[in-house]
Amino acid sequence: MENRLKVLDRRRNYKILAENAYLAEDRKNAIRFYNKALKFRGSKKDNIQILYNMAFIYDELDLPEMALKAYQRISLMDKNQAGAFYGMATMYERLRDRKKALQMYYKAIEIDPNYDRAYFYLANLYDDLDDKEKAIYYYKRVIKLKPNDYIAYNNLGSIYEELKDYKMAYNMIKKSLEINPNYYKALFNMGVIYKKLNKPGKAIEYYDKAIESNNNYSDAYLNKSAIYIEEGKYEEAIQILTEGIKNNPYAKYLYYNRACCYAILKETDKALKDLRKAIVLYPKLIDTIMIDRDLDNLRKDERFIALVKEWRKDN
Repeated sequence: MENRLKVLDRRRNYKILAENAYLAEDRKNAIRFYNKALKFRGSKKDNIQILYNMAFIYDELDLPEMALKAYQRISLMDKNQAGAFYGMATMYERLRDRKKALQMYYKAIEIDPNYDRAYFYLANLYDDLDDKEKAIYYYKRVIKLKPNDYIAYNNLGSIYEELKDYKMAYNMIKKSLEINPNYYKALFNMGVIYKKLNKPGKAIEYYDKAIESNNNYSDAYLNKSAIYIEEGKYEEAIQILTEGIKNNPYAKYLYYNRACCYAILKETDKALKDLRKAIVLYPKLIDTIMIDRDLDNLRKDERFIALVKEWRKDN
């Protein structure tokens, strides 16, 4: 009995050391101490909890393979741990094994039919796989289980918008905003829908709301500026794009669109500066630059020709 108590004390001490290391943001030592704790006999429940903690930390350390192994160890200890299969699914997604990810999400749902996050990410994965029908089905399952999931409503609305079912898209985004009026992606998507409905004024209103909610969301600046570009209001578009770049200094398309505006206005120096920045951020833009009519005013400039040659040669 005394020896068993000593074993439990040592195990408990290593767990405490692991937790303290984690709180101190020393994740590697947290893993080390959890591994030491597992070397001493404990209950299955406690072993599973330690492995969950290790899996979360491996995920934070961007070590999906190690997190996956921890989840697999849990599933071997208890085949009814839905969370372990869900965790494996998320890691398989990180590792770009979508087939395995689908299998694990289904396994998690089989064990726990009310696992709303498993349905959510299953829907998200089907959306990425361009299987809109299944994505819609599983997002609806999420909403049935969690009626206030404003992100699921927003994602559904985005899918319906892609399918050009603007009435359904509007209704889903509207519901998302009723639940969370400040959700920037829903505000942005409402702007997209209004633009598709040929109501640019309302679209700008919602893009502004999206920016107010999250000024780091570059797509809102991009889409808002596109409306002004369509209307030939290039100076106004430049102001919007400049504001966007201030808040999103690595947003390649903001630089690119501002370069196009400057090119149309024959402000060549500024256009070339923005083009170079955009290409540095995303070299594949060179293919678009070759055919974009908005850049026609630059094509005879020697600096533009040299820029294109330089990037086509290096990439």
